[in-house]
Amino acid sequence: MSEIIGIKYNGEIFDTQTASIEDIKGEEIHFDNSREALSIIRHSCAHLMAQAIKELYPEAKFFVGPVVDDGFYYDFKTSVKIGEEDLNIIEKKMKEIAKKAFPISKEVINRDQAFRKFAGDELKQAVMDRIEGDCFGVYRQGNFEDLCRGPHLPNTKFLHSFKLTKLAGAYLGGDENAEMLTRIYGIAFADKDSLNTYLAQLEEAKKRDHRKIGLEMGLFGFDEEIGSGLPIWLPKGARLRRRIEELLTKALIIREYEPVRGPEILKSSVWKVSGHYDNYKENMYFTVIDDVEYGIKPMNCVGHIKVYQSSLRSYRDLPLRFYEYGVVHRHEKSGVLHGLLRVREFTQDDAHIFCTPSQIKDEVSNIIDFTHKIMRAFGFDYEMELSTRPKKSIGSDEVWEMATSALKDALSGNAIDYAIDEGGGAFYGPKIDIKITDAIGRKWQCGTVQIDMNLPERFHLEYTDENNTHQQPVMIHRAILGSFERFVAILTEHFGGEFPFFVAPTQIVLVPIVEEHFKYAFDIKRELLNIGVYAEVMDKNETLSKKIRNAEKQHVPMIAVIGEKEVANKTLSIRDRRQKAQYELSEKEFLNMIETKMKEVNF
Repeated sequence: MSEIIGIKYNGEIFDTQTASIEDIKGEEIHFDNSREALSIIRHSCAHLMAQAIKELYPEAKFFVGPVVDDGFYYDFKTSVKIGEEDLNIIEKKMKEIAKKAFPISKEVINRDQAFRKFAGDELKQAVMDRIEGDCFGVYRQGNFEDLCRGPHLPNTKFLHSFKLTKLAGAYLGGDENAEMLTRIYGIAFADKDSLNTYLAQLEEAKKRDHRKIGLEMGLFGFDEEIGSGLPIWLPKGARLRRRIEELLTKALIIREYEPVRGPEILKSSVWKVSGHYDNYKENMYFTVIDDVEYGIKPMNCVGHIKVYQSSLRSYRDLPLRFYEYGVVHRHEKSGVLHGLLRVREFTQDDAHIFCTPSQIKDEVSNIIDFTHKIMRAFGFDYEMELSTRPKKSIGSDEVWEMATSALKDALSGNAIDYAIDEGGGAFYGPKIDIKITDAIGRKWQCGTVQIDMNLPERFHLEYTDENNTHQQPVMIHRAILGSFERFVAILTEHFGGEFPFFVAPTQIVLVPIVEEHFKYAFDIKRELLNIGVYAEVMDKNETLSKKIRNAEKQHVPMIAVIGEKEVANKTLSIRDRRQKAQYELSEKEFLNMIETKMKEVNF
């Protein structure tokens, strides 16, 4: 068994430097690649990087160095301009320090002691201003020390499998009006094999980058004259989105969801009732109309609540399932915008289910089944995580227990193995997060299923039960894809642009060899359009090899070559790029095959 580096107790990780560690009885954390161990490893590696930077640039000052989903980073400033070429120098110094096996110790001091210790360091003062209370942790390794709550490894000797990955700028505290700091990102693992696997994955990810492929295929774009984080969908990208929407809509109708649509701007008074004004205001956009403040919606739930309130409801009406492909806007910082993965305007595949408490299990079970069919259609592996009641929450123990048990029963009833994030639920209810794994092993948070007792209470939602008594319904928030923008980005990278036939933006390219063959090609295109298939004709005056090469650059699933023989015999010479096969079909056989392929996938 590998060395113990920490203890997880009640959802919190304690390192071996914590004074009360002997009194804590919890789950032992060993030095491995578990999520809990990696958080300690990467946090310690951030400090190792800071120590290396301090030795190379003695005047450097440091802000914060947290663990993030894909590694760690540190924000700092120095009078020396640091470039990408300096990352190798810093990394080499990190290795030198790690080999010296410095013990990592922890000291706890009060606020006055901390201010004196870091006097003259305005970044540390800024950190302390953000911390409540009078208790400050200081971690020390060799001649380097920094404010930190931990947890950390017991010794730098554990750190041997790390890599600095990129350099960026970051505003102090994320405030665009504050000074710009330097940010260096890195990754760390418990062993070199895991690091090498990750680095190989990074190289493959560069080839699959949805921004690069999206540009090459003409799917989407951005224009600074319009604004950052506001994607423009080009025809091929819009066709891809539309195909996904069509498949979802068909499945939703079968599952008895009703389409609804809420306005995109609502009075701020309603956002105050929902709690968004107090808890989410910094992420919203506002405007004033006739001296009244309005908020542009960051979520669709309030509009759906108003649909529920449009009529008196009985227990016989429930469950009510409303869906909307709702456009929402969120004020994301410019530094976190990333292609379609992080934007300021996006469209959610949103749904809200209003039901009785006893219906929660069946509704969640139906959502899980729906999720499974979607993920299977796209070839994604996925996992689910149940997040339970946090310390800060609303509602009775009885309701929380009932909602959590219903989620557990639905997961178990569908034979879903799931992890539990103790205390990770929303303040208004427990939730299930859907995490998919793409073709190169990366995990993505996409969908979510959230049980909400808060909004029905805030908006005084009611239904009458069998005894004609007023009861409060449960509200289930449900998004499976998350957003079309994010899902298209993930799909693009998952398939490397080689989309499956049923959603490909261009499904067939018809390649007539010479002009005399154009008419037959366009006749076939019209037939394909009639059955809902996106087809293009390569009618430029180019050589056959160039036409085929250009078609392949579009990553189309199928190329049909049309020459003199094909026109005479009413046939097509098919190059099936997904099946890696070539064959010849009559026009009728070809159209029948395509029509069958279009019906192969249903959610």
